[in-house]
Amino acid sequence: MGKIRTPEPVTPVASVFTSDKELFEPVKEALTKQLGPCIYASAVLPFNHTDYYTDEMGDGLKRQIFAFAKLIDPGELSDLKQWSNLLEQDWSIDGKRRVNIDIGYISLAKLVLASTKDHSHRLYLGGGIYGEVTLRFVDGNFKPWQWTYPDYASIEYRRIFEDIRKLHSKKLRIC
Repeated sequence: MGKIRTPEPVTPVASVFTSDKELFEPVKEALTKQLGPCIYASAVLPFNHTDYYTDEMGDGLKRQIFAFAKLIDPGELSDLKQWSNLLEQDWSIDGKRRVNIDIGYISLAKLVLASTKDHSHRLYLGGGIYGEVTLRFVDGNFKPWQWTYPDYASIEYRRIFEDIRKLHSKKLRIC
């Protein structure tokens, strides 16, 4: 029988996209209230790898990726995704989202994202939420899987998450 251990704490991340760049700051502030100070904010990036969200959210979507100071138990991911869905509703107009928040976490080994959508490579976490290992850290770099979305698989995004991983590593040494 294996010994049950407490999991290593992880750094929460949020990938936020919207067609209204003015929403990035208030969304970041709302996330900060729950997840602690923002320790990383990417540049504003084009969101052009899919048109899946165009009907609901409009053209010209932009994305910004944030990481936060609070170390959390990875078991909190389902609750965080449910909470971030409520935040999305807060900014919705006439039932259409103006902002999408992909919540997840960075550990030393991986980037995990939460989703409300099931798929063969996702595990059920509870509360209607699934988890996906989107990137894995191998030989000093994040690597995609065959199911990794093209934007997350890009070198630009992987570098962002490698920078966040370095911050996460420093936080672990402090604790």
